[in-house]
Amino acid sequence: MMLSEERKQKVIMLCQSLVRLKSYSGEEHLVAEEIKGFAEQNGFDEVIVDELGNVMLVMKGKDNGPTVLFDGHIDTVPVSVERWTVDPFSGEIKDGKIFGRGTSDMKGAVSAMIAAAVNFAEDSGKAFPGKVVVSCSVHEECFEGVATRRVSEIIRPDIVVIGEATNLRLNRGQRGRAEIVVETIGKPAHSSNPEKGNNAVYQMMKLISEIRELPVMEHEILGKGILELTDIKSSPYPGASVVPSLCKATFDRRLLVGETKESVLAPIHHLIDKLQLEDRNFKATVKYSFGEERCYTGALISDERFFPGWLFDDGEDFVRLPLKELTAIGLEPELSHYSFCTNGSHFAGEANIPTIGFGPSLESQAHVDDEYIEIDQLVKATTGYTAIMRALTSIQSKEKETAKHV
Repeated sequence: MMLSEERKQKVIMLCQSLVRLKSYSGEEHLVAEEIKGFAEQNGFDEVIVDELGNVMLVMKGKDNGPTVLFDGHIDTVPVSVERWTVDPFSGEIKDGKIFGRGTSDMKGAVSAMIAAAVNFAEDSGKAFPGKVVVSCSVHEECFEGVATRRVSEIIRPDIVVIGEATNLRLNRGQRGRAEIVVETIGKPAHSSNPEKGNNAVYQMMKLISEIRELPVMEHEILGKGILELTDIKSSPYPGASVVPSLCKATFDRRLLVGETKESVLAPIHHLIDKLQLEDRNFKATVKYSFGEERCYTGALISDERFFPGWLFDDGEDFVRLPLKELTAIGLEPELSHYSFCTNGSHFAGEANIPTIGFGPSLESQAHVDDEYIEIDQLVKATTGYTAIMRALTSIQSKEKETAKHV
């Protein structure tokens, strides 16, 4: 089923209008207002803006049924304008593509979701079961899933669709992400007499060497639970004529299904205990990085940076039925999973809400210079979201109580 030319132009123009409004994390207010205005003029039954600034657009069916939430974040990463060959906030169209920051990550998908909900309501006369809600969420680039906890509390969805880029495949899982901070504690001394101190960097070198030998867990679908060093810093810094008394290293850990905060840190705790037995002067700690961010509303969000992985069975109705509908409209989607972290870390990983992912464009377009979305993908995603709405609103049971993790 193809979009009419009028509907095609409508979703293109909506995407362009969102891209033209800069919306770095914590600065999403202009885009939020644009979306709110569009929704009020296009038949949504309710527009909710919570205290964090998430915008929820509600389309109510005439019959009882499930609440299906489509989530897309409206914040973007910053740009270095000098590295772009086009204006990153222009929404310029050339060669069948819309260019600009956020086109693929993920204002294109947000536009497609909103347009699809309008089309679904118009085509059905709202004679569908349940509710379709489009969540335009904030602060995903800093905190995957933290702001959307509030969306869950307000909407209480039965099923969630994540709109991050899948190249029109149907995803049913992802690795999670944790940011782990390791510190070694030494003893300061003048660098002309280093033997009187205890160099925290040397101690960190021992610990990093041990960490690199830890076995890497692997999941048959999601891949490896990698643990990669991303930065290291000694203190005092700069260390003029002083033996550093503190060294801090940060690791990126990709999480597999079922891993907990305790299980992920346990191997590092074991290594620290081992090194302390070998050297009574060895001192180290390990913890999760803690972040705090201010929303455009003035509210603060904060938490440890631990965002769980998730994966659902291919045979679940909320996976199988959308796949069938997408195939019926000629998209021929493959089943897959995300390689990066999304707001699904909350919806599926924390709340165990049945969740799938479907979105336009390639994962590789996220955060790049000259970011773009192909208009063909944008249009097909809009049609695809409407098909998914048909499929998921037909599911009558409370899926969240019966869903099985793989």
